[in-house]
Amino acid sequence: MPPIVILGSSFAALTAVKKLRKSGYKAPLLLIAPRPALFYYPSLIWVPAGKRTEQSLTLPLENFFNRYNVTYHQATVTGLDPQARLVKTDNDDVAFDSLLIATGGRFIKKLPGIEHTHLPCSNYADVQTYSERLNDLSGGTLAFGFTANPNEPAAVRGGPVFEFMFGIDTLLRQQGRRNRFRLVFFNPSTSPGQRLGEQAVTALLAQMARCGIETHLGHKMKGFAAGKVLTEGGEIESDLTLFMPGLTGPAWAEASGLPLSPGGFIQANEYCKVNDSEQIYVAGDAGSYPGPDWLPKQAHIADLQAVAAVKNLLLEKQKKPLKHHFKHELICIVDSLNKGMLVYRDDKRVRLLPPSRMLHWAKVAFEYWYLRSYR
Repeated sequence: MPPIVILGSSFAALTAVKKLRKSGYKAPLLLIAPRPALFYYPSLIWVPAGKRTEQSLTLPLENFFNRYNVTYHQATVTGLDPQARLVKTDNDDVAFDSLLIATGGRFIKKLPGIEHTHLPCSNYADVQTYSERLNDLSGGTLAFGFTANPNEPAAVRGGPVFEFMFGIDTLLRQQGRRNRFRLVFFNPSTSPGQRLGEQAVTALLAQMARCGIETHLGHKMKGFAAGKVLTEGGEIESDLTLFMPGLTGPAWAEASGLPLSPGGFIQANEYCKVNDSEQIYVAGDAGSYPGPDWLPKQAHIADLQAVAAVKNLLLEKQKKPLKHHFKHELICIVDSLNKGMLVYRDDKRVRLLPPSRMLHWAKVAFEYWYLRSYR
């Protein structure tokens, strides 16, 4: 039986592997994921401009697994039996002593007509199809929007939508055809992006105004139709719609026997330990954690949660009290293809740096730095 089993192959899962080995943990590790690769979702924003390809964003993990002595089990998780200490998959059940869940969340695709939209940060193919359709348009209306999980409002990821929108505005200007397009941003809230702080919301809305991007705010979503966004405040004609729905937990968690939050996420305590469990931890988008209402769903916080989870798991294995918390911290560079605006937030302050070319290149440099250990 592998002493520690890790579910997932994205940010939190791989950070947990590195932290375990750097902590001196030498026992076997088994990682379960559908494919042995890391896909770098944050850089999908540059696909419409032709600056990233599927190959450049997909990093095979075979060498990483060899370096860190990880046994890879190719499978999709389908369930969990906490009492029997079994992970259920479509490729045999896997026994565990300790478990770290880092499978990520999933998008809520319940709005009628959502098939008429393109979803950023889901997969490369959808963003590439969007990019091709944009390139084929001679003009028209482009709509951009996002919503939250109605049962857990913090389960929202709006930053990439802002980045796609501002990046496409820049791209169309560079191509000399921005005047042929109407760009519209829609959101049920009158203050979209509140987790970034009121100062950031004001700055984002001001940037939309400077770019000539119209807004349709404060109206509940009704759904979509071919060529339309439907809200309680009226319809938006749209030749191409980019939409990010709210997040919820993994589908298999519903019958896992693990405690779930109102929004469908695996409920954890301040130590990233799953409530009422023994040596079961969660990190990243699969979990719901105590903290401020602006606590983000993003790669950076997933990494922080993974580090805390590993530290506490090792303490629990040694029968010691848990003591490690993850920092409540939001760091985001809202990129616009050639400039970036930095937003930083923690429990004490919110800081904002206005758009600059330096911040765009800082985001590019971070991508290189973050991925170098996997290349």
